[in-house]
Amino acid sequence: MFREEARTDQGMVRIHKNVIASIASMAASEIEGVKHVETDFKSSFFNLIGRQAKSRIRVEIFKNEWIKVSVPLVVKYNFNIPEIASKVQENVRNALEKMTDINIKDVEINIKGIEKD
Repeated sequence: MFREEARTDQGMVRIHKNVIASIASMAASEIEGVKHVETDFKSSFFNLIGRQAKSRIRVEIFKNEWIKVSVPLVVKYNFNIPEIASKVQENVRNALEKMTDINIKDVEINIKGIEKD
């Protein structure tokens, strides 16, 4: 069960949506054939000057019990898109479950483009 807050002996633990999005972004980027997780225009500018970009990953929380993660990807040219999407879904789900103990309902992959190396 997902909870925004969890009480431990030492106090409260909160996992922010941005942390979930960051984990999903890193897990997606690990898959061969993924060029990058799509970012907005402002973030693309930050990438050019060497600062961290904010991805467009959406995290939806439903009744504090489960979440849905939507990952917009740009894939490399000449790779099998359904195969990459499936591998990204699996890797994102595994990473989130391992690192947060959150119940993942859906990992939605949106292919936004194809780029050559």
